[in-house]
Amino acid sequence: MDKNSLKQQQTAYRALVRKLPGIAYTDDESRFRASVDNLRLSFLPDVVIRVKEASQVGEVLKLANRYTVPVTPRGAGSSATGSAVPLHGGWVLDLSDLNSIEIDVVGRIATIGPGVITADLQAAVEDKGLFFPPDPSSKKYSTIGGNVACNAGGMRCVKYGVTRDYVLGLQGFMADGSPFVFGLPLKKYVSGLNLRDLLIGSEGTLGVITSINLKLIPKPEKRWTGMFAFKSEAAALKAVVGLFKAGVSPSILEFLDRQSVACAERYTGKVIFEGFSRSSILLIELDGHPAEVRGQRKLLLGFMRERALATREAKTALSAEKLWQVRRTCSQSMFSIADTKLNEDVVVPIAKQAELIRYTIALKKEIGLATPTFGHAGDGNLHVHIMYNRGSKAEMKKAKAGIRKLMEKVVELGGVITGEHGVGLAKAPFMSLQHSKAEIASMKAVKVALDPKGILNPGKVFEPFEVWKHDKVEVVLPWDHR
Repeated sequence: MDKNSLKQQQTAYRALVRKLPGIAYTDDESRFRASVDNLRLSFLPDVVIRVKEASQVGEVLKLANRYTVPVTPRGAGSSATGSAVPLHGGWVLDLSDLNSIEIDVVGRIATIGPGVITADLQAAVEDKGLFFPPDPSSKKYSTIGGNVACNAGGMRCVKYGVTRDYVLGLQGFMADGSPFVFGLPLKKYVSGLNLRDLLIGSEGTLGVITSINLKLIPKPEKRWTGMFAFKSEAAALKAVVGLFKAGVSPSILEFLDRQSVACAERYTGKVIFEGFSRSSILLIELDGHPAEVRGQRKLLLGFMRERALATREAKTALSAEKLWQVRRTCSQSMFSIADTKLNEDVVVPIAKQAELIRYTIALKKEIGLATPTFGHAGDGNLHVHIMYNRGSKAEMKKAKAGIRKLMEKVVELGGVITGEHGVGLAKAPFMSLQHSKAEIASMKAVKVALDPKGILNPGKVFEPFEVWKHDKVEVVLPWDHR
């Protein structure tokens, strides 16, 4: 930072503490905690601002815009792509204390602050007999504001869709501190251009959200869970296509390749399916009215009878939880292979998933690194991992080459480089694979129009970033899956 910029930031900080005393922190612990997310790259901010009410966000942004101070909005910091780290220092705007929840049972709408934890919202609405379906794996820690910023998904997307499908309105502040209201707690709203959807998935680069109106639906009356073993990934993914053709409508449809199953079995010391060790697996949940679930279960089991090697059916909520524990174990169990993983959340058409898995298996042989893959087979969103040891430059080089090849293949298959994690820093180098120069120029034009000084989460999405040149920090985060 040059002398003029440093002086400008010092002036901005003095103005900040005069205007909003007691919410700005410069101690080492606060700055470090705000410097890292689940990508585990650390960039220290100069100041951490913990706002207590929405109006303070507007005041912070007015000052930041006046003095051209970078501002990084932040919730829980559970982002997997670096979208919550302050790449250019400046101010981190911590929104986690904006966590109010109001539920309109009649209108089936929740109005909440961006700092509300996803699982807390789900518990609150289910207590009223309602349901908020999006369920990212970090739901016990992630905030709804972060989910909106990255358009988070989760396992239930196959039936219920992603966060965007439940956002009715967003309120907050533009880069210059001007308030915005994009949508209201109404189920019909077509007044003006749809800037609400522009902010969803923008990763805090276009505005700062301080209130969110969410659509709720009735809570499903019944759930059923089953697990099915297959001799190969191709057989499992062929069954996925067949299920939909047969009329099965799962609420969750998860896939585990044989590499992932091997990791889980090695980690737990238990074979998941006796007699069929290290088979590929589908985990399926059905939900809805009891009669609907019974009918769907009969259809599903009849379909699987001739295709699956083995079946495990949960008879109770406890036995269902044991089945889902297999899926949850996969991520942490991969660290038995190597000490570092690259977790990519790519999406391809459902019918192309088998081709993608054939490629990941071939890629494993080509680069000599494990490529365990699991994910949301019901909507084509698979988490492809490349495992390597951080201390080995040779393995790091292979992993880097492998990720590039993977992204090229995904785009070739008509897919997308990220389905729910966002772009942040980690995916920025691959934007040019996914989008033309004209498309990227259009996105940048929107950014300039809404944030002409470029203060909101600078360095994300559009600027290619070399992750490999930056050391990852050793920090245990609450959502750590190792």
